[in-house]
Amino acid sequence: HVQLVESGGGSVQAGGSLRLSCRASGYTSRPKCMGWFRQVPGKESEGVAVIYAGGGSTFYDGSVKGRFTISQDNAVYLQMNNLEPEDTAMYYCAAFKGTSSCWSSRTRPEMYNWGQGTQVTV
Repeated sequence: HVQLVESGGGSVQAGGSLRLSCRASGYTSRPKCMGWFRQVPGKESEGVAVIYAGGGSTFYDGSVKGRFTISQDNAVYLQMNNLEPEDTAMYYCAAFKGTSSCWSSRTRPEMYNWGQGTQVTV
């Protein structure tokens, strides 16, 4: 079965950096794209960044653009710089299950397979 395992979360002071990693297994074919979401208790999940498998096009939420970078090789990474208290959340790695627009589908969590999450506290 599909499994996504995140690592790299932790506590950091404002202005600091963290790098999240995600390793996926159980896929018979590579997902169209991978993404990072975050969620705080009592709020809906928020799509942070997406990277497409072919070509590597990336998309970012406006709140993290210029501070966060999504990349991939055999894993998917989220480099987070200049962290702010508002970035505090549980961060989830996610693999797109569909064939439509990954970024447009970020408001539909059911369109993604999710990992267990890693906590980031700023």
